[in-house]
Amino acid sequence: MIQFITHFTARYSYLDSVRLALEGGCRWIQLRMKNATQKELYRTALIVKQMCSDYGATFIIDDDVHIAHRISADGVHLGKNDMPIAWARDILGPNAIIGGTANTFEDVLSIAQAGGNYIGCGPYRFTKTKERLSPILGIEGYQSIVRRMREHNINLPIVAIGGITAEDLPVLKQTGVDGIALSGSVLMATEPECEMKKIIKLWENL
Repeated sequence: MIQFITHFTARYSYLDSVRLALEGGCRWIQLRMKNATQKELYRTALIVKQMCSDYGATFIIDDDVHIAHRISADGVHLGKNDMPIAWARDILGPNAIIGGTANTFEDVLSIAQAGGNYIGCGPYRFTKTKERLSPILGIEGYQSIVRRMREHNINLPIVAIGGITAEDLPVLKQTGVDGIALSGSVLMATEPECEMKKIIKLWENL
């Protein structure tokens, strides 16, 4: 499971980042536009939804349950300070994908008990693309969380996030996580599409 989280750089817009990820083979896009207005997010979400549909990709929106519902996105990703998962489920229905952010096993347990579909777990290391960063997990953090999930029979997919690069994939795969989410490492590459393809191929072959 490879997720791409939208971002922008001096070179690429949010929509550029989506296009590059999709053309690079990514089939899971999370639209994150932290400082956008509702109008900007709605307008961009409609375009990204169509782009994802054209490529057969899953499309989820970060934080904004109401816009996800309004445009019939595939789901949402909720941070620890966002709407509770149970409320989002009431709005979006039983078939929506709802992910939750976790930094500890207790967070994971809370997401599982609330009916989340997957866990975005991090950060792996420091990243400039996220404000109010939680404590860094590192490899040992993932190993501990995955072990405790198995002990408690929690079978939700767990996706590592936070400053991940292609070089990190072998050691991350060994922790038992199910996937990774990235942004900056793709967009800062000389050829983002090629970087996305390389990361997907490497992860699938580990």
